[in-house]
Amino acid sequence: MTPPTPSGSDPKKKSAKAAKKPTDKKPADKKATGKKAATKTVTEAVTEAVTKSVAKKDTADKDTAKPGKVTATVPVSPPDVPAEDRDRLLAGTHHAPHSVLGAHPVPGGVAFRVFRPYALSVTVVADTLRAELQDDGGGFFTGLLPLSEVPAYRLLVAYEGAVQDTEDMYSFLPALGDLDLHLLGEGRHEELWTALGAQPMTHRGVTGTRFTVWAPNARGVRVAGTFNFWDPSAFAMRSLGSTGVWELFVPGVGEGELYKFEITRPDGSKTLRADPMARRTEVPPATSSIVHASHHEWHDEEWLANRAAGAPAHEAPFSVYEIHLPSWRPGLTYRQLAEQLPAYVKDMGFTHVELMPVAEHPFGGSWGYQVTGFYAPTARLGTPDDFKYLVDALHQAGIGVLMDWVPAHFPRDDWALAEFDGRTLYEHEDPLRAAHPDWGTLEFDYGRREVRNFLVANAVYWCEEFHIDGLRVDAVASMLYLDYSREPGQWVPNAHGGRENLDAVDFLQEMNATVYRRVPGVVTIAEESTAWDGVTRATHHMGPGGFGGLGFGLKWNMGWMHDSLDYMAHEPVHRRYHHHEMTFSMVYAYSENYVLPISHDEVVHGKRSLVSKMPGDWWQQRANLRAYLAFMWAHPGKQLLFMGQEFAQGAEWSEAHGPDWWLLDPAYGAEADHRGVRDLVRDLNVVYRHTPALWQRDADPSGFQWIVGDAAEDNVIAFLRYDADGSPLLAVSNLSPVARPGYRLGAPDDVPAWLESLNTDTAKYGGGDITNPDVLKPDPQAWHGRPASIQLTLPPLATVWLRPA
Repeated sequence: MTPPTPSGSDPKKKSAKAAKKPTDKKPADKKATGKKAATKTVTEAVTEAVTKSVAKKDTADKDTAKPGKVTATVPVSPPDVPAEDRDRLLAGTHHAPHSVLGAHPVPGGVAFRVFRPYALSVTVVADTLRAELQDDGGGFFTGLLPLSEVPAYRLLVAYEGAVQDTEDMYSFLPALGDLDLHLLGEGRHEELWTALGAQPMTHRGVTGTRFTVWAPNARGVRVAGTFNFWDPSAFAMRSLGSTGVWELFVPGVGEGELYKFEITRPDGSKTLRADPMARRTEVPPATSSIVHASHHEWHDEEWLANRAAGAPAHEAPFSVYEIHLPSWRPGLTYRQLAEQLPAYVKDMGFTHVELMPVAEHPFGGSWGYQVTGFYAPTARLGTPDDFKYLVDALHQAGIGVLMDWVPAHFPRDDWALAEFDGRTLYEHEDPLRAAHPDWGTLEFDYGRREVRNFLVANAVYWCEEFHIDGLRVDAVASMLYLDYSREPGQWVPNAHGGRENLDAVDFLQEMNATVYRRVPGVVTIAEESTAWDGVTRATHHMGPGGFGGLGFGLKWNMGWMHDSLDYMAHEPVHRRYHHHEMTFSMVYAYSENYVLPISHDEVVHGKRSLVSKMPGDWWQQRANLRAYLAFMWAHPGKQLLFMGQEFAQGAEWSEAHGPDWWLLDPAYGAEADHRGVRDLVRDLNVVYRHTPALWQRDADPSGFQWIVGDAAEDNVIAFLRYDADGSPLLAVSNLSPVARPGYRLGAPDDVPAWLESLNTDTAKYGGGDITNPDVLKPDPQAWHGRPASIQLTLPPLATVWLRPA
């Protein structure tokens, strides 16, 4: 370590004095230092340290240590450190410090050069040999020993009141292999987190941490941290050729140490940056990176095996509970969440949770969508292993874990990625392409292979290291279009004169292809709000526009979401004029593999909660909500519902306090109203899971048939869903506030009888309990273009599901 210099001291003067008269050093004054008075001179302390070090080596296999013989050698002064190298080391601009510092064969022996500011003396110890180096001033210590080759050696570095026994960090060859460097240079390192960042390891038998960082424009890089009291002067990193990667193995540094990289920019100025590859960070607003190694032992082998062998997401039950972890139950850590969240989600019957971004972000109000630590789970709730514990617990409860992933942009914080090494690096060099017009952030340069590698490997990282089952990719539309939110003159067409961002297309295709190849059973989901062709088409299948598919597994159906919510917001008397808003989605329902999302974006910023969007009095609002949810669960596509909406929370969501759980307190007068909606959501999920017709053929047009889609005057919608064996489910929604007894619907003539499997007007859900308790048998009367029909009672503002009896 390099202890801090005591206040008022001059390290250069002390160093010179110790070098000239080492035996005249007086014991430290207890009153002056505030510590116990020293009883040894610096030379005596060093000698004792050498003796202990030698004794330790001599008695490695013995029970009792006996001091070995110490041979003192007076080194011959080697040539001084060249002035240029000296200046560059002092300035932090040396690209090859290992070529100067450390031990090097030279004519006449081996030259030792050490740079340790604030040190009083430096002694080389090799077996029984010790040699105190000459103090050259400015923190440089040198010596020439008459040796035929470089020995295995250690350094004893004496400071005021302390002696550090350490390996020389400049005696090590690079701890990064040639294959790693090749893959880094090609932008094809799919396990990038194993090559860059801070990696605790044993290198040449010595434990320590390898620090690596990509900074191709830097004039020099040094590492600062708690292990060197945030003084990076003596910790210069070396540049590894044309890769732009800088590396330094620091002996003795282990897990838990804080660090950053001090980068000298091309203009000579310096910036202190968090590690882009940090796997753990401080709790915001602190910004340091933390050396980390995982020790979590997974217990989800059965889940992963079933996931890999199971059906793809678009052919499987898939109902998602979207969660903002910090506010689901405010104040809970990852491990505390693991005790509550899996039980709740399992009880509610959801197949998956989707976590709003968990990667580290400086501003909690961004909900995680402005990421600075792409490889680190937010430290607000615990450590990376704590987050793994939560994922593990969810898997053991049979719940899949999806995660929002944000490769579209990053914030401008001057300690993070923005102009990381003094020039545009992660962002595009063209200012028109770099600045995101909506969020004040910066867009990634998807055309740069190292940046693309950073993001592709990041997607793999979350799936492999944290066992994440799927990535919902945020803001895909903003990535795909060069003119996204830009006026004419604010964007430049691509090479073909079009508005498509060809680099982003290539990136998304590579990301999806890589993730699906490496991680069996995962799914990627695009939040894409336009009609881009082939979002969920395979990357090697060309579309009419000349592009291969983007390769996603699923896509959010933003059109369905907007249309259906607009319809439900109308008073029922006006809904007849907007009937198409509930039926138009079936025109394009099979153009992609869709998710139907009622996400956090729909219940914030003045949009009101889901139940508050509904018209009418409190009873009608809840009835509308129940009918809408059952319509959504029956519609082709997967389901996603944001937390709080499952129990009809009336207030908008706020990250400051989370869902209003008090609404479910039995002491609250209207608790039964909210519990009824929650019970419905639970039953929707239970019936859904056990009814393959509702999910097995979501992406197959033959799995859907209209019964009646044009009953606008009645506000009635009815359709059939079929599973792979042809077994149907009949879903009927009456979105008017009047009951319709004896309502006739066309029906298949090969189903002898029907039975209600779910009715949103049931009393236990808070409805009027208008149901069809008896078996419904078809009449031979043709109706709605079918040879048979049934008559049933449609409750007001309700959805009814019927199954073959």
